[in-house]
Amino acid sequence: MAGHRFDPSILREYDVRGVVGKTITEEDAYHLGRAFGTVLAGDAGSDGGSVALGRDGRVSSPGIAGAVARGLADCGLEVREIGVGPTPMLYYAGATLGVTGAVMVTGSHNPPDHNGFKLVRGGRSFFGSDIQGLAEIATDGAYADGNGERRKTEVFDDYIQRIARDYDGGKGLKVAWDAGNGAAGEAMSALSERLPGRHILLNAEIDGTFPNHHPDPTVPDNLAQLIQTVLDEGCDLGVAFDGDGDRLGAVDSQGRILWGDQLLLRLARDVLRESPGAKIIADVKSSQILFDGVEAAGGEPVMWKTGHSLIKTKMHEEGAPLAGEMSAHIFFADRYYGYDDALYAAVRLIGAIDRSGESLAAFRDSLPDLLNTPELRFPCAEDRKFAVIDEVRQRLSESDAEVVAIDGVRVRTEDGWWLLRASNTQDVLVARCEAKDEAGLKRLAAELTRQLEESGVEAPDL
Repeated sequence: MAGHRFDPSILREYDVRGVVGKTITEEDAYHLGRAFGTVLAGDAGSDGGSVALGRDGRVSSPGIAGAVARGLADCGLEVREIGVGPTPMLYYAGATLGVTGAVMVTGSHNPPDHNGFKLVRGGRSFFGSDIQGLAEIATDGAYADGNGERRKTEVFDDYIQRIARDYDGGKGLKVAWDAGNGAAGEAMSALSERLPGRHILLNAEIDGTFPNHHPDPTVPDNLAQLIQTVLDEGCDLGVAFDGDGDRLGAVDSQGRILWGDQLLLRLARDVLRESPGAKIIADVKSSQILFDGVEAAGGEPVMWKTGHSLIKTKMHEEGAPLAGEMSAHIFFADRYYGYDDALYAAVRLIGAIDRSGESLAAFRDSLPDLLNTPELRFPCAEDRKFAVIDEVRQRLSESDAEVVAIDGVRVRTEDGWWLLRASNTQDVLVARCEAKDEAGLKRLAAELTRQLEESGVEAPDL
């Protein structure tokens, strides 16, 4: 078969993603199915092989899912089509159906005109150089050939029942839920019906145009409706999900947002009650409060690289029961499968709060009051971003600075810490600072700015 070239911008570190009709088309989807199907067919050998396929609620997803299904089937694979739902439902299918791999058609939390794919091979994330390898297979047209079948496979009810099974709270709380019209909407509705307490649902209808607000719970403006509902209805807490249901947002009864690292600490305390001494993994962008809090709770904190695929891989290597990212991906291997499932994390959070009697607001009040910048992202050319990190790392190595260099540089001082890393997916550098007080924050920001300027990079407004 003639070769096919993908727009190189869609082949990202952790997934394949682009603008529909511009950088990603149904033809691209077909050839991605052929390329990934070739990899899976090679894994399966003479036994054939099967692949689970799911999609989110975007307008473009049915056509793209159909195209990738044809590509997979033309490699001789049996395609198990599970329909519309959150990405974790696809992961669940991959973990329980005995398939060789899994493909999720989703634009995640990106704008409505974006779409793409998240890939799983042999129960593990397919990312990095593996994704780049798909381009080589497609360019050469070196595809496996076969006559695979497509068949619909229902997993929705089993998935919801599996999540609900791990609720271990009491009589239940009053909870507001916001799916943001994303792919988790139907699952959110079905799940909340199986839980005790009172539940108020927002934007549960799956609508790929996202008419009410964008589904990204890490952006405060997107939580405004949830916050108002929690305050108006007197809820114990509110939870929110991103476009494909693998990231969790939460607000307490006072309408205060709890970020990914704060939620991870609350969940870690609960996991460590049953698994004292366990490793809890978090990315380098997470607050020092988390790492110190895990240690204080009797766990072993592990700092690791940012990126959901990287975290999942590290989690498997370390045998950790729980991991998370500042970006609100939370991964449970404790009683679960080790992937990021925001609906499951929400159930564990609600259960822990209900069972303990400590409200989410009380937990928030118990945390040290530190000052920090948001995650700052600013332009840096592709051919310079990693070089800048290397230059900063070299200068710091010649000083007495306390540096963690597993992903960029995270520098700890008496004031707190600052981080500088290169994005794996965009032409940007990422920075963050955290300090005990305003004066300390200014000193950290000044040092970060100085390092950037020495490498010829214009610093962001810190």
